[in-house]
Amino acid sequence: MKKQIKKLITTINKYFFPFYNSKDIKFLFKNLEDGEPKDKEIAMFVGGCVRNFLNSKKIDDIDIATILTPEELKKKLRHSSFKIIDTGIVHGSVTVILNDKKFELTTLRKDLKTDGRHAEIETIDNWREDSKRRDFTINAIYLNKKGKIFDPQQGTNDLKNNIVKFIGDPQTRIEEDFLRIIRFIRFTIQYNSAVERSTIRAIKLKLNGIKNLSKERVLSELLKILKLENFLKIFENKELFEIFNLVFPEFKNIYRLKNFMLISNRIKKSEILLLSILLVDLKGNHEYFCHKYKVSNKIRDHLNLIGSYFKDSKIDKEFFKKRLKSNLYNIGIDNFKILFCLNLLDKKTILAKDNDFFKAIDKISIPQFPFDGKFLIKRGIQEGKKIGAILKEAEKLWARNNFNLSLEDFEVIIKKNTLSN
Repeated sequence: MKKQIKKLITTINKYFFPFYNSKDIKFLFKNLEDGEPKDKEIAMFVGGCVRNFLNSKKIDDIDIATILTPEELKKKLRHSSFKIIDTGIVHGSVTVILNDKKFELTTLRKDLKTDGRHAEIETIDNWREDSKRRDFTINAIYLNKKGKIFDPQQGTNDLKNNIVKFIGDPQTRIEEDFLRIIRFIRFTIQYNSAVERSTIRAIKLKLNGIKNLSKERVLSELLKILKLENFLKIFENKELFEIFNLVFPEFKNIYRLKNFMLISNRIKKSEILLLSILLVDLKGNHEYFCHKYKVSNKIRDHLNLIGSYFKDSKIDKEFFKKRLKSNLYNIGIDNFKILFCLNLLDKKTILAKDNDFFKAIDKISIPQFPFDGKFLIKRGIQEGKKIGAILKEAEKLWARNNFNLSLEDFEVIIKKNTLSN
């Protein structure tokens, strides 16, 4: 019901308050068009913002295509209130910022030579030619500042019918940039699109090209895939599921997703949750993944923590019964839920009482560690590192003893750390 209301509000806003009528966007276009012929399209919206606008969905990132080169853009906006950042100058792209709003502006271009990773480009001022070098028909729909559509590749019909289709020959498009294979997976999942056999053949022929891509680009696309509402439906499309497995053979535990659909409403979805489901096992599979894709410290630390405690949970049959508060405190509620989820997904049958455990976790009250640095400073301990070491050891013992730590025990820890130095 909430989703229906939200979509209704977005649809109403689409017609009465379209995004392209915002004050900041009008100001940007005014600056871009200054001194240019009035009968010429200087810039138009393209990509995700156009797709979301046509589908009455929330618009986040705004991409704008323009006949102006980055140098011309900088010249026009030099004395304005816009801030310009060279985010992709090699590809003819700059980011323009105003009032904390970002606009990605890219010059119309034609690919002269590509190697599957990088392209040698030529800037052009022909909108139809620019559309030909884009990946999918739904990504080649242009929208001008007045809301008029320019659709040289008939992308609006494909968008309406949830069809993800390469522009021209799929094999040629893929050879230009092998990342398009993963982007095809992402958009096909997003729009729950059927897959043509010719496209499947072209992708399979060119799969090896993915090995030459930077791992950062692949990871970026993967994390976008994991955020999709339809990701859990990947099993329903046999061909797509097969390609996904070929691209990401590290996901040894993908079978867990089938069971996860039974409990997905009990736990908050996140990239850490889904990566844990796909990777964490007793073989340290997540460690290889983190190394291969050079993941962020945040993701690596979460997966390492969950992986470590996952082993404990398999060895200790009382892990989710005894020392429950202690484990919750050490691991954190979100990570503890993920751990419980992983153990459930490895079962043959998920019982009703298993689902109820998620609610029980939320009701558990976790106490706060009663000691801090001020307490130690009053005792005459001034060194920062020493204070940290004492508090860390004391907190660990406090949690292990069911959140009890006598002053006598604390004194023992203080003396031990003081004397050792």
